[in-house]
Amino acid sequence: MILRLDPIACEGHGLCADLLPERIDLDEWGFPLLEPGPVPADVLRRARDTVAACPALALRLVQPSADQP
Repeated sequence: MILRLDPIACEGHGLCADLLPERIDLDEWGFPLLEPGPVPADVLRRARDTVAACPALALRLVQPSADQP
């Protein structure tokens, strides 16, 4: 699974970085910067909880496809 952000929907609450700091940092304006690549199995459950907790519904977990980096 890969964590994706909808930058248009994101409102910069920063909750995601608090819940999943090993995969999400915040930029200087408080918007998330996602760690590239697949989410490791040992944090996948917390990644799902983070997606569910996003107040702007701007995060998603998606299956990588062959044509996605």
